[in-house]
Amino acid sequence: MEKMVIREFYKNKRILITGDTGFKGSWLALWLNSLGAKVYGYALPAVKENSHFNLLNLSKNITHYDGNLLDFDKLYQIILEIQPEIVFHLAAQALVRLSYDEPKLTFDTNIAGSVNILEVIRNTRFVKSLIYVTSDKCYKNKEWIWGYRENDELGGHDPYSASKAAAEIVFSSYLNSFFSKKSNIGIASVRAGNVIGGGDWALDRIIPDCIRSIMNNKEVEIRNPLSTRPWQHVLEPLYGYMLLAQKLYHNPKEFSGSWNFGPTISSIKTVKELSEKTIAILGKGSLKIGNKDNVKHEAGLLQLNCDKSNHLLGWSPVWNFEQTIKITIEWYKGYINGANPQELSLNNIIQFMEEIEND
Repeated sequence: MEKMVIREFYKNKRILITGDTGFKGSWLALWLNSLGAKVYGYALPAVKENSHFNLLNLSKNITHYDGNLLDFDKLYQIILEIQPEIVFHLAAQALVRLSYDEPKLTFDTNIAGSVNILEVIRNTRFVKSLIYVTSDKCYKNKEWIWGYRENDELGGHDPYSASKAAAEIVFSSYLNSFFSKKSNIGIASVRAGNVIGGGDWALDRIIPDCIRSIMNNKEVEIRNPLSTRPWQHVLEPLYGYMLLAQKLYHNPKEFSGSWNFGPTISSIKTVKELSEKTIAILGKGSLKIGNKDNVKHEAGLLQLNCDKSNHLLGWSPVWNFEQTIKITIEWYKGYINGANPQELSLNNIIQFMEEIEND
């Protein structure tokens, strides 16, 4: 993997993150701020007191704007005011199960909201790089054992997956119709596997559900114990996004397009294995297989092929599954025991950067 050249590149860069109040967005904002970037965020407010964004006190360290992606005029005015050089578009309705309850919200946010971002940036001259985040679930899942490549068929059974596949089609249209004709901007869509890490409290996600259950002295209930996912620490794809944004900044034609960021095959584990590891590291808790009578459809087998990112970006995972789950659960243990959340997250970032630089 390339050395940590991003350390110098991001200093004083003007960065906009949509979805900075979300899990991945808050980690990215913290990391970029620690590198000396001028970080701006646009997102719905972080309403939960224990959200990672609030725990980090990010509103005191970056410039955040409350706003909805669907408010085109407000989004446009704020981007004109900020004049960012690089945009990371992470804002989304990101939960599969919620998409069954709120399909219109999911499609509106993930498709129309993404159109708004592309349309604003299409009409500006100051943005040099756009990282447009979708999901590994954008692929038409055929439950096969090999990883999906960037040119494989798109599709989606549930509303969330379908919305992300549609967002990818929108991206491709804008790239080919408009941005390919511009020589001063590079845009890339990025698809990552399931991320875990400290500070995630979302509903219907394995690690947060485990932590909540154990903190409340309840059994950890899992719905699909044998479903596999490409688990990776949240810092892994974020480093890929940051590296790719830098490449787009300097070589927009060469690096525009779609990119996968996922773990190695050894980190593709079942939901049951992940839950058991969480309980073992915490040192307490028990597992219960839930009733599947009313379980909504979710993919059973899913992994990514990341040869493109490996060969052309020099990106590859830093932490294996054992390290990833240990670092994640140690964050929660620290938080439960009263440690400063900002220090816990910054220490994870420092450790990750040191391992890249010493590789």
